[in-house]
Amino acid sequence: MTDESSEEGTLTTWLDVAGHRLQSRLIIGIEQYDSAQVVGEVLTAAGADVLIMTVDTDNDRPSILLADLADALPLSNFVWIGTTSFARSVEAAVWTAHVLNSSLGIKIIKLDVRDQDNMPDNELTVAAADELLARGTMELLPFIRPDVLAAQELERAGCAAIRVMASPVGSGRGILDVDAVREIIRLVSVPVIVEGGIGSAAHVAQALELGAAAVLVNTALQQANDRVKLATAMRHAAIAGRLSFEAG
Repeated sequence: MTDESSEEGTLTTWLDVAGHRLQSRLIIGIEQYDSAQVVGEVLTAAGADVLIMTVDTDNDRPSILLADLADALPLSNFVWIGTTSFARSVEAAVWTAHVLNSSLGIKIIKLDVRDQDNMPDNELTVAAADELLARGTMELLPFIRPDVLAAQELERAGCAAIRVMASPVGSGRGILDVDAVREIIRLVSVPVIVEGGIGSAAHVAQALELGAAAVLVNTALQQANDRVKLATAMRHAAIAGRLSFEAG
């Protein structure tokens, strides 16, 4: 995490949830990594304050042991967030969230229910959110395609923030429907996180200039030739984008 007073654009709290305050506006997904050392380097360069954990229901993806992460990072300095990003059904998402909550004590869940094309399924995501929120043990950050009605429904259900897809995950195409993303930011009162297809520092800056509370990046960093440099660039882009938004 960074500790630079000049980064006022990112070091104010943008989400206060489950007893934690999130300040870094750049969130890094780590599901695709198999090296704890690389994860540590990327999170540090990005100034991230969130550590995303998941359960691989198929047990066929790269994984990192918590013990190895503990050697690479001061884990207590990070807010742990669980993700259901591998879920393809309401049942799988609910089961994964329950395991993360009951086994690891994670109370903040990055809720994903995706279709076979790896796109968020808004209808199933709403259904999973309703079921999980009824348990009263978790705070949710659901991932949806840019649709105002779905965002408002999830806000009414009690979700802590809404994650809105910029473009297909892994595409690197940035925000395809700027007006739709801007409209969601305008019409919901909870923080909006832009995610999916964020391929450059410019995309990060654009999302925050639109008024997004934060941006989540995964594939672009994982595939970069120099991950640390890109993470650093994105951290500065987040600062610039937020300050530009605040400037009016």
